[in-house]
Amino acid sequence: MEREIRTTNDGSKTLFINELNENYHSHHGALQEAEHVFIKNGLNLINDCEINILELGFGTGLNVLVTINEYLKTDKNHIINYFTLEKYPINESEIENLAYFDLFDNPELKNIYQKIHQTEWEKSEEIIKGFHLKKIQCDFFDLKNIDLPKINLVYYDCFGARVQPDLWEKPLFEMVSDKMSVNGLLTTYSSKGSVRRILKELNFNVEKKQGPPGKREMINAVKLEDLKQEAES
Repeated sequence: MEREIRTTNDGSKTLFINELNENYHSHHGALQEAEHVFIKNGLNLINDCEINILELGFGTGLNVLVTINEYLKTDKNHIINYFTLEKYPINESEIENLAYFDLFDNPELKNIYQKIHQTEWEKSEEIIKGFHLKKIQCDFFDLKNIDLPKINLVYYDCFGARVQPDLWEKPLFEMVSDKMSVNGLLTTYSSKGSVRRILKELNFNVEKKQGPPGKREMINAVKLEDLKQEAES
């Protein structure tokens, strides 16, 4: 599918897929959306000494970069293991022209951005001390066959339901839930009623939160006790 680079309202760039009439990020602001949904309402709510993050999907790598940027602001006495899935990686020209490191004051992020994209697929790499990244090239529905540690934070950043409705239905959410720890947090830009109902059926405590610029609401969902364990007990 053909992609073109577009500039969003906060000055950060995104990719636009002509065939689907779909952006990778909000046209209201790619960076603002990533920081609001996945940092403010995701990473900053987790206090574990070791944080296992699962992202669906890697896309342009922006969510990885904002996560590392936030990690660099801390005392770095915890570890982040970041697992990200992507079926169609972007190309070198797109990586160069997106240039997300220009959005930040920290000069370290240019090398970090390049390392994020140069890291081999299917191999865990320490991007900076304490931050490990593993990029996995696969269809999201292959998740059930991927060996992961228990995930305590999910960045659910799939394309919208208008273009890929199957990514917002129960089968994929069940696979994600099976990979999560009890009390794990799933955060997403979506606020669809059908998504809230599915997550409640899967024993999540679902909360509507203020959305990023241009969007009224988003979802945080905390996994309660496993339904399988409840059934066994």
